Amino acid sequence: MTTSGAVGLLRRPEEPRAGFLELFFDLVFVFALAKLSHGLVEDLTWREAFQTLVLLLALWQVWSRTAGLADRLDPQQPLIQVLVIATMFGALVMAAAAPGAFRERGLLFAGVFVAMEIGRNVVVVLILSVHEAQRLFLRLLFWSGVSAVPWIAGAVVQGTARTVLWTLAVAMEYVANALGFPTPRLGRAPAGEFAVSGAHVAERFQQLFIIALGELILVTGLTFSGSGFGADSSAATALAFATTALLWRIYIHRAGQLLAEAIVAASDPVRVARSAASAHLVMVAGILAIAVGDELVIEHPFEHTYPALIAVILGGPALFLAGRALFEYGVFNRVSRNRLIGIGVLTAISPTMIFLPPLVAAAAAALVLAGIAVSDAARARGRPPEPPSPPG
Repeated sequence: MTTSGAVGLLRRPEEPRAGFLELFFDLVFVFALAKLSHGLVEDLTWREAFQTLVLLLALWQVWSRTAGLADRLDPQQPLIQVLVIATMFGALVMAAAAPGAFRERGLLFAGVFVAMEIGRNVVVVLILSVHEAQRLFLRLLFWSGVSAVPWIAGAVVQGTARTVLWTLAVAMEYVANALGFPTPRLGRAPAGEFAVSGAHVAERFQQLFIIALGELILVTGLTFSGSGFGADSSAATALAFATTALLWRIYIHRAGQLLAEAIVAASDPVRVARSAASAHLVMVAGILAIAVGDELVIEHPFEHTYPALIAVILGGPALFLAGRALFEYGVFNRVSRNRLIGIGVLTAISPTMIFLPPLVAAAAAALVLAGIAVSDAARARGRPPEPPSPPG
């Protein structure tokens, strides 16, 4: 392909918004998050929680790499559409295999992931030919090949060895990203190589957050529909819905609406975009834990409370607030005290909640989130909107 042909595949600056193809792609992640949370419900142990985190990191990489692909290349081009839809199918297979990934479905999960990552990067490297944008995908191809070794090796062993190897695989990818994907003969990527469209990146993260909340609604509705509609399960469902609404309200308060402007205003836009990516990963992990807690509380609102259950009921909101604080820092270069106070309160009350029913613990978490939402509204009342001021 000629250089001019490669240029024709690049996203045009006048098209910053996410298209229907990207919204279509996001649908598979409702299913993916639901499968991960349901797997954790079936076996709520620390080991299962860690393994779920490893799977979430792999699926997050699929989403973020696809979002990056669509930020650089034009999703209106048929070849790019084929790549995105093929990736969507691969993610669907990975999500379906996720509950058994650390058992009988390991080779399916890892094989699809490796084939998808390497195959997509090979295609993009070929179609970009000698265009300078090819260098980024050469780096991604190299590191996809490196991480493929522990992914496949982990898939052919069992037990702890698989957990260790797959942890190594995701760690390699995330560390390489943080270091600028150092690659033989290419070195580390300069900041300009990761240039991003602020409006597009911000919209993609907002859409992903809504997808995560959609998984909460899905879990809440499905669990309630099979609960018998008793007074206790109805109260738990109302709390779960209120918690979802509060998460939305806390997210959108200022920082959630100003990410695009923050990226444009930053002296290092890529740094802000990466910080936002990390923050959203933490928030999505928190929402995943909240979904597990919601399902268990609706099913067993007054049964025995145990440490792992407290960890998801109270730890999920705390993890969300931690991610939201990181997000706020990336946009405003500061963190509101109510986020930190909320994390502290959730941590402090956790030991006492072990003696109370799960429904009470869920109510306590919702009250903490409500307090933060109310304090946000009170602080903003009568004040002019604060402009973004990302870290220098």
